Amino acid sequence: MYDAPILQYLKKNGQHLDFEIAAATGIPLPKVRLSLSDLSARGEISRCNVTQYTDGKPVERVLCRIAGTIPPKTPGRKPGS
Repeated sequence: MYDAPILQYLKKNGQHLDFEIAAATGIPLPKVRLSLSDLSARGEISRCNVTQYTDGKPVERVLCRIAGTIPPKTPGRKPGS
């Protein structure tokens, strides 16, 4: 049910965290996480679990992007250049 808006958001905006997707699409975070699990199981997205620290406390997040896409290289000098 929520898969289509989430896929559209990721196709348009690239790699994002679960809470960013929820805020941008207006879908509640638990439903976003459920949809991300379904999309990952079907192979439509790549996802990984990420631990961020907010005020010294660990917060579990899910980072995801469309399957088969590679994020662009960051600007600037690279080692060995």
